This record gives sequence, structure tokens and C-alpha cells, in this order.
Amino acid sequence: MEQIVTGFLTRTGLPPSALAAAAAAAAVLLLYFGAAAALARKSPAAARLSVLGEARRRQSGDLALLKAPAARPGRLLKAFVPASLTERSELENKLSQAGFSQAGALRTFTLIRVFLGLAVPGLLLLVIAAAKTPGLLPPNPLTAQVAGWTNLQVFQALSGLVGSGYFGPVYVLNARAAARRRRIEDAFPNALDLMRISVDSGLGFDAAMTRVGNELAQASPDLAFELLSVQRQIQAGRARGDALLDMAGRTGVETVRSFANVALQSMQFGTSMASALATYSEDLRSQREMRAQEMASKLPVKMSAVLASLMLPALIMITIGPVVIRYIRFIAS
Repeated sequence: MEQIVTGFLTRTGLPPSALAAAAAAAAVLLLYFGAAAALARKSPAAARLSVLGEARRRQSGDLALLKAPAARPGRLLKAFVPASLTERSELENKLSQAGFSQAGALRTFTLIRVFLGLAVPGLLLLVIAAAKTPGLLPPNPLTAQVAGWTNLQVFQALSGLVGSGYFGPVYVLNARAAARRRRIEDAFPNALDLMRISVDSGLGFDAAMTRVGNELAQASPDLAFELLSVQRQIQAGRARGDALLDMAGRTGVETVRSFANVALQSMQFGTSMASALATYSEDLRSQREMRAQEMASKLPVKMSAVLASLMLPALIMITIGPVVIRYIRFIAS
């Protein structure tokens, strides 16, 4: 072995230290890959714990599909939550349309508005008072600037923070609800086609809705959540009609409301659910095509203002520019 190593070093011209370093590096790599392979193997106990954890997470997600009746606001929240039951229900529906369907969503939203609308301006007021008190805060450019504010500037800053903090979350909530309604409306025709195929293949209406909800969990989680919510409510003992109408109100999409009415009428009069879903699916596709044609027809009108504002000045300059130049030269001569 020594002769082989000596002959290799003689032929390659490498020093013995380089060969030793290469052997040490190879040994370290072998140890690393061996340890990684040993750690990568999951023990049976760890695999069972992982499966149990996944089952518990799925069970907690299923329980989240059911929502208990909202409790009356406490004494502290009565000053900020709408006192009227109608207004409070509208706010809860708006939260549900935005995807916040938990039992404490209204309380959490109210606390966020109170914190942003009152606590943040209060902190700013404390900072202003501390900045105007000599020796209370170390000197820095921020406190120096705040200490120089007039009463009008302080009032303007506090008013802006109160207004943006209290009404800003409502604007964000409306935007989030509109985006969620648009996602549900875009994904609903495909879900209706899948439901029609499931009913044609022999599944019942509830089983078809559950199957479609599970299939759309990745492609459209919002619509899948609503469909599975209906099935969990029906399994919990709620009437099918009430669950479907509640889904329509919870989403705020007119297409879903029409689907709920079609399904209820088909069940009430005993007509074929597959034919009803097929007819409604074709109607939805024609409506979507008409909306696309309407948007395409509005495009030239919208572009006319942009074209007029951008091209008209250039055309005027091209048309009148030479005349103006000649007139200036004539006056100058």
C-alpha cells in the first residue's frame, strides 16, 4: 500500500500533505452524508405523531366551519359596536364576506378599530406632551420637531390618526370582501360544472357538494370553505334551505343566491337536479360572456378620453405649429 501511494505521489507530483487533506475531506463528507441519511429516516413513532397531528388539524378546521351564534356585546364594547341589531348584523355579514367568519370576529374587528382610532392617537399625544416637557426625553430630531408643533398641527395630526385609524379598517374590510366575492364569482361556474358531473355520475346533492368542496380546496379555498360550511351545518342538524340561504348571504354573491334558489326549487318540486344544474350552468356561462362583451364594448369609450387627452395636443401642435412659426418669422422680419 505504501508503495502504491508513493508511486502515485511520484507520478502526479503532489505533496503528501495534499493527499492527507483530500483523505480527511473525503472522510468528513462520508460522515456528513451518513449522519444525514440516518436523521432523514423517520421513526415509526414520529410518523404516527405526524399523522395524528394532521388529523387534529383537519378536525379543528372542520370545527371552524361551524359558527356559534354571536353573543351580545359587553359593557365596554357597547360604546363602539352598533347598538342596532340590523347594523350589527350587516357588519357581521361584511366580516363573513371578507372571510372572517369566526365567532369573535366582530369583537376582534371592534378592538382593532378602537386601538387604531384611540390608542395610537393617545400615544402620539403622550409623546407630544413628553417632548414639550423639558428634561423628560433625551434630545433627538424627532422630539425636537414634535415639540415645535403648534396647537393647530397637533389637532390636525390627531384628527388624521383618529379618522384613518377608525375608518381605515372599514375600507380595508370592504376591499377584502369585494376581492373575495370576485374570487368566488369567478370560480363558481367551474364548481357548478363539477357538481353537475358528480350528480350525473350518481352522487347525491350533499355528497356532490362535499366532493366539489374537497376538490376545490387548493384551487379556490374561499368557495370550498363555503360549500363545506353548508355540509357541516346540514350534518349538525340545520335545514338544507336555511344553510344554502345562509351561504348566499355570507358570500354576498348574487350567483350563489340564484344557485341556492334553483337548488331549493328543484328539491321542492321534485325536478331533476342534474338538469337544473345543467340549465343554470349554461345560463351562468352566457351571463359571463355577456359581461365580457359589455366590458369590451365599454373599452372604446374609456380609451377615447385618453386618446383625446394625449393625441389632441400633438395634433394641434402639428397643425398650428408651422403657421405660428411662420407668423413669428414674419413679425420678426
